[in-house]
Amino acid sequence: MVDQSSSPNDVCDFATWEGVLRLLREGRTEELKNGPIRVAGRIGRQSWSLPLRRRQSGEGRGETEAVERVRRALVAAGVDGVSFNVKIAPDGKSTLRLLGASPAVQSGGGSPGPGTLLLVEGAVPEPWRRLPDPVPGAVVAPSADPVLLERTLRERLPGAVGATDAEIAAAEARLGVPLPEELKVLYRVAGARREDPDEGYDGYGDCHEAAERAYAAVGCELFALDEVYVADAASRTCTWEFAAKEAVVTPPGAAVQGLVGSPGWIAFGDNGGGDRLAVDLTPGPCGHAGQIIILSHEVDIGADLVADSLTDLVLDRPSERDGSSGGDRPPVVAHVNIRGVPSVEAAAHPELEVLSIGVWEAEPLSLAPVFGLPRLRTLAAYPGTLADPSEIGELTTLEFLELGPQDWRILLDAGAVPRSLLAATVKEQGDQDPLSTVLIANELLALWDRPRIIRTAIEGDLGLVPA
Repeated sequence: MVDQSSSPNDVCDFATWEGVLRLLREGRTEELKNGPIRVAGRIGRQSWSLPLRRRQSGEGRGETEAVERVRRALVAAGVDGVSFNVKIAPDGKSTLRLLGASPAVQSGGGSPGPGTLLLVEGAVPEPWRRLPDPVPGAVVAPSADPVLLERTLRERLPGAVGATDAEIAAAEARLGVPLPEELKVLYRVAGARREDPDEGYDGYGDCHEAAERAYAAVGCELFALDEVYVADAASRTCTWEFAAKEAVVTPPGAAVQGLVGSPGWIAFGDNGGGDRLAVDLTPGPCGHAGQIIILSHEVDIGADLVADSLTDLVLDRPSERDGSSGGDRPPVVAHVNIRGVPSVEAAAHPELEVLSIGVWEAEPLSLAPVFGLPRLRTLAAYPGTLADPSEIGELTTLEFLELGPQDWRILLDAGAVPRSLLAATVKEQGDQDPLSTVLIANELLALWDRPRIIRTAIEGDLGLVPA
């Protein structure tokens, strides 16, 4: 057990890491008989990744206590997380190498690697830059009926304190967009003002009863007027590594545009499970202005149609439109692997945006079939799948590139790293030494004159393994 009372508060103090290192050494006694062992991992404020070899089911508490010591030091230092590599000798002498944070690196989550390299400051993946397409012919659904909506809400919520016209105007000014008439009606009747957030008072009286009445009346957990927000792309966060592999697709028959977010999506409620309901003022080609959509918290892109109007939502009349049809089109995101797309040739077409090459058992692949594709912006290739990594230099439209260290080494030595890149990931596999990964990452950061990843070496002694 870690002695919490004597725990130092310094990330670069060996004693801060001693409990974690002892846990990592456990279960590796046989390996130590053959010489020093190397172990890598990562600890962040919210999560950690440690390659432990537990011998007993009750050792999780010791892990949590050891990690907590490091986490407290990270918080004190203002650091989100740190990757590490440790070399432990049979006599307990240990060298711990910490990979410090860089403003040009986005956290790699639970991975021991350095994370995603942000080569251009402030750059965001293409799906997060995408604005809605104009739909000039979009009109309000025939079912939208502000008079019926108001009458129904007043019957269901007698005595509710509604928002004033001045409060609605203030909300419009804050949001930068006029509220549609149905949404104004909703808040004029059920303003859901929270005058005392600590007590949860919202204008109806008792907060729990009020929330239940509002949910029954509207069909969702209604936000207070000052909590209504524009669900634009910036409100839906995702790391570069995953966001760059997404794509915005809106078929011709869609009711909702397949966006990350939109300046015309006005979120006003929650379904009780973390999914947000919004009024959609920028519908798809076959949608209605003011339709109600839901943004799932389990995905990072797109939304689903719920009702053709707010009136339909309140009256529990879900939309019968599918809106997902659009004919057969080649996928803009292609996964080439032993179970997916059978070849790079099969994936290649002018609209291809994302090419991911996974586990591959046949001969390594050439990228020649995708040379010159105008929209190819993301390439992720599993180590050993590319016949000639230097071919990547021909892909002049790439914004994001994910490769293993050996492929990056070839690309760097050939001087063929595409200058169009906005971000990149050096993807580790297995128990690879993250320090070699950091050397490559720093070479890439240097090409864009970005802040390097700082490496710190700390030496200490764990003593002999207890008999």
